[in-house]
Amino acid sequence: MAALEAAEAALEAAEAALGRRQEQKEEEEEEEENHNHDHDHEGGGESAALNGLVISENVKSNNVDVKIPESELEAEDKGAEEEHPRESDSNILDVSSDYPRDKHISIQRHLADLEKLADLREGEFYTVVSQKTDLRVTDERKPCPLCPEEKFKACYSHKLHRHLQNLHWKVSVEFEGYRMCICHLPCRPVKPNVVGDQTLSKMGAHYHCIICSATIARRTDMIGHINRHVNKGETEPRFITVRAPKSSYRVVKESATDVQVLPNHSTPQKTDSYFNPKMKLNRQLIFCALAVLAGERKPIECLDAFGATGIMGLQWAKHLRSSVKVTINDCNENSVTMIKENCHLNKMKVKLNIREEDNGETVGNGEENSDTIEVTKMDANVVMHLRSFDFIHLDPFGTSVNYLDSAFRNVRNLGIVSVTSTDISSLYAKAQHVALRHYGCNIVRTEYYKELAARTVIAAVTRAAARCNKGIEVLLAVALEHFVLVVVRVLRGPTPADDSAKKVRYLIHCQWCEERVFQKEGNMVEENPYQQLPCDCHGSMPGKTAVLLGPLWSGALFNTGFLRRMLLEAVQYGLDEAQPLLKTLICEAECTTLKHFSTHSPGDENKQEECGVYIRTSNTSAESYIVHGKRKSEEVLRSAAKRQRAEHSAEHPPFYYNVHRHSIKGMNMPKLNKFLNYLSEAGYRISRTHFDPMGVRTNAPLAQFKTILMKYSTPTYVGAQAEGPVHLPGEIQVGEEVPAAAAVKVEEAELAEDDKSGVTAAMFTESYPTHCAAE
Repeated sequence: MAALEAAEAALEAAEAALGRRQEQKEEEEEEEENHNHDHDHEGGGESAALNGLVISENVKSNNVDVKIPESELEAEDKGAEEEHPRESDSNILDVSSDYPRDKHISIQRHLADLEKLADLREGEFYTVVSQKTDLRVTDERKPCPLCPEEKFKACYSHKLHRHLQNLHWKVSVEFEGYRMCICHLPCRPVKPNVVGDQTLSKMGAHYHCIICSATIARRTDMIGHINRHVNKGETEPRFITVRAPKSSYRVVKESATDVQVLPNHSTPQKTDSYFNPKMKLNRQLIFCALAVLAGERKPIECLDAFGATGIMGLQWAKHLRSSVKVTINDCNENSVTMIKENCHLNKMKVKLNIREEDNGETVGNGEENSDTIEVTKMDANVVMHLRSFDFIHLDPFGTSVNYLDSAFRNVRNLGIVSVTSTDISSLYAKAQHVALRHYGCNIVRTEYYKELAARTVIAAVTRAAARCNKGIEVLLAVALEHFVLVVVRVLRGPTPADDSAKKVRYLIHCQWCEERVFQKEGNMVEENPYQQLPCDCHGSMPGKTAVLLGPLWSGALFNTGFLRRMLLEAVQYGLDEAQPLLKTLICEAECTTLKHFSTHSPGDENKQEECGVYIRTSNTSAESYIVHGKRKSEEVLRSAAKRQRAEHSAEHPPFYYNVHRHSIKGMNMPKLNKFLNYLSEAGYRISRTHFDPMGVRTNAPLAQFKTILMKYSTPTYVGAQAEGPVHLPGEIQVGEEVPAAAAVKVEEAELAEDDKSGVTAAMFTESYPTHCAAE
């Protein structure tokens, strides 16, 4: 050990001697070259005995003679021709034979590969000869291939191995058998720091991406960066430009339809093919609506304007067959390619559009049959302007207001437009300024915010249709956690457009008690708009107590006949997730309790079919007058408009009340089903709502709602007693009917008498469960 320490001291002295020899390098070079040349021919000599090393200078330190390597002297003389290898570290290639030659040196398979990189660089060899023992010690120092000289100096092999293992290999990021080690070379200079008159540029540690050659500073960021590449299906370097291999795709099956999706299919902003499993209920509802329309007239042309993976259009074509001609559109090239592959996966033929056929692409035989799907690559606005469709579905990422004008421009008469909005933050009043910008509607967060969102979307749809001289009839409006779905039927003509536009009104909302009422029709400015509210908060509270919301859709949100036919289609095709929701919607549309749910609505009893035309003598809507394959006549349109005006009084009550929101502190509320019975016994129309599991849709004013809730609530400390009425002075008893409720009953009796004059026919032959599932 003492000899090694002495050798190290001697080596340091030798390094100092090298500096002094730079002035005489030219003369020594000539002498050494001549000397080596002579000895090479003679075959001996002292230099040959020392394996090419010459005695450059005797440095007396502890009686040790130091010999300077000849290779070092030659390197100093050549200068620029033999530069220090560290300046070209970034060009050193991986020594692995099976690895591409254009990866960075910090990306290796094994730790030994990093050590081999150090061997590629010229080592510093020293031979130490002791005068006492005549012992020669050869010292080999290797620099780190991933660190600059000022950070890590050349050292012995065992120290270099420990350095590479602890500093570079342990903190590496692994990907498909390769390790992206941390690099300290000047590949990523950080912002220089100015200290006095000097500028200090510090080199930052970083990682090199194996896929895109990006430099990432932190290890956690590098892991996330690689995961984003994997989710996009990018597993090869970007300069090779290859599509993701088949192994990176997943096959998802939904409703007997198989689709290929990427690993990040549920992240719309980071993938070309968006597929959200949580939207399965949405797809089933749209399929039922299309199936109902396909039963009215055949064949119909339907468009999925935002195909993504093509799952929705594939389900249409696979189940409805010859009843529909499906067109799937997407403006992204990768999505279009995936749609074609999914068509082949489901044994569907692809009919390309004109532009693609001109390019020489042919898929299938070009014949139109039940197994053919047309795939287009256009902007959604363009494809809806160029062609006419009977059914259009809009499901963009976010708001759909940018596509409404194009959708209603060429949609056929009595066609259906379905709109799925996923901009929940704005519609649910979390970003009110965005709702004002997109929908031109002022909304606030209320207890009925989901229904407010649905009416906001319908108002935008109504205005877009009116600009094209078309009116709408709302068939379905659903607002759940992830989306707002609106399905409307298009009624062509200025008269339906005017009637629909008149139903877009402002809403007066009391901020104290949350009572609400739609503003009355008319253009005259009312002197005191607070008088329209049933509550007296404005008289008892200081300042302004109400806000003006809207404009909103004030008409009905559901069409009972259409919902029942949707339920029939859901049972026929085995759509189990949609059936409970459709039953709830039917109860909500009829405003009936769960126990009164039946498969026959009052209007269906007076409906019959003649020559392919559905006819009802009263309480009908425009959707009941359908001629298979033909447009309705002007007389039928006028009669439908008259019936719409007659049905206005029979619509379900707008909005709902949350029972928990209006509960009394210190009182135990009755069970929700019992409370519904109490409201019904008081003479009000009541039903559950899919918008809120604890919501009650009723035509009772909020004051009467609270009165009945208070009457059948029990004090908290009397929890053991049975539920019963709490008799308070001046309150309404159970059997007593309020004037508003009595008027509703008289109105219903008149409608029942009118219905008896019509021809009754049983439209639904299948029996369904008599219960209505709540959300």
